[in-house]
Amino acid sequence: MTLASFAAFSGLCVLLAVTPGPDTFLALRFSMARRAAGIASGLGSSVGSIAWAALVAAGLAALLEQSAELYRVVKIVGGLYLVYLGISTFIRARRSRARSAENRPHAAAVTVRGLGIRQAFAAGMASTLLNPKVGLFFLAIVPQFVPAHQATAGWTLILGVTFAVIGGIYLTVIAFVASRVTGWLNRPAVTKWLERISSGVLAALGIGTIVLSAQE
Repeated sequence: MTLASFAAFSGLCVLLAVTPGPDTFLALRFSMARRAAGIASGLGSSVGSIAWAALVAAGLAALLEQSAELYRVVKIVGGLYLVYLGISTFIRARRSRARSAENRPHAAAVTVRGLGIRQAFAAGMASTLLNPKVGLFFLAIVPQFVPAHQATAGWTLILGVTFAVIGGIYLTVIAFVASRVTGWLNRPAVTKWLERISSGVLAALGIGTIVLSAQE
């Protein structure tokens, strides 16, 4: 692979990373409670990307693509998981506000803190593994950058790790920024709208995925 090709792929990864998606909203939401949780969510997302790269390298993803019904099931499950994340985020936020209206910063964070680092990591990884757009990227885009007449599996993994590292760095930045402005983010009016937007976007992405998959 030439340096120009690798630079082009890296640039594409940056564009995809800064495009808001489920991983962005998860990192932001967890970071409002605890920086480490936001970073763990981003790390989980990166591991999920590497897992997709490994599937493509092993040829299993191509098999999944050839089986239309199986691939549709995977996309529907991914959509349902996003809807679950959206609804559960909204419900936990409402419960935390009801439990402690006097101590607002703690109330906004209590339920996310309760999930722990491992749960944040798992949520980030699952959102990426079950995100059909990530799968489509590795199935359709990554192979175009794999050099001809070279080790396909090896280069697929290298490109996958590159994608994961760039995405992970961006989500880590999101976690640091969000944790530094926690005081502002935890203001009642700001938190209320942030909760609505983040949970609404996650649920809308999930519903859209389910509808499109059902129409295929």
